[in-house]
Amino acid sequence: MKILVPVKRVIDYNVKPRVKADGTGVDLANVKMSMNPFDEIAVEEAIRLKEKGVATEVIAVSVGPAKAQETLRTALAMGADRAILVQTDDEVEPLAVAKILKAIADEEQPGLVILGKQAIDDDSNQTGQMLAALLGRPQGTFASEVTVEGDSVIVKREVDGGLETVKLALPAIVTTDLRLNEPRYASLPNIMKAKSKPLATKAPADYGVDTAPRVKTLKVSEPPVRVAGVKVADVDALVAKIKELGIS
Repeated sequence: MKILVPVKRVIDYNVKPRVKADGTGVDLANVKMSMNPFDEIAVEEAIRLKEKGVATEVIAVSVGPAKAQETLRTALAMGADRAILVQTDDEVEPLAVAKILKAIADEEQPGLVILGKQAIDDDSNQTGQMLAALLGRPQGTFASEVTVEGDSVIVKREVDGGLETVKLALPAIVTTDLRLNEPRYASLPNIMKAKSKPLATKAPADYGVDTAPRVKTLKVSEPPVRVAGVKVADVDALVAKIKELGIS
């Protein structure tokens, strides 16, 4: 069974994003970029399934600029077998990504597609669900545990009330949550090996997908600065301050 793992190049989660002076978006100049943390978890889970003998091949896919090759090389160094970069400098929206992934899935016929539940840059949480709808495959979202049994996959999902366990017929789509696993660090020998692993470069047009945006960003702004707290001497002063500020 093949496993397809989409990965996204995003601002490193340790970096504080800066908004452009004109408010048109986030400033990416001279900013450290890395693999989306949820996608890193997806790569790790795919590799673990391969190590268990469940999967025979792990294919990493990214849709983005030429520099996204670095992100794919990271996935290859972790243990993915080969990679596909769908190169575009456009800001590709979730629906266009899902359409590209559908076309790749039609070509590769993976038994399982594992992807992060959301990207930390846009927080859309849409691609996995859209892909499942386009492919007409069952989906297990927000997975905290994934077990493949024969021709089905059992997914333990994190929901508001606790945990929900679902059984999906393969082929299926799974999106990963934070508690699914702890991604491994790529060793130096594996980083060197990743340089020689196959990485194909395609374009959205190769899959007949129009990446023109359907959503226009009107403005991006910094969150409001927190107001400093006030110290009071005693309970009476606290009550008086609450009344003064009109806090209910």
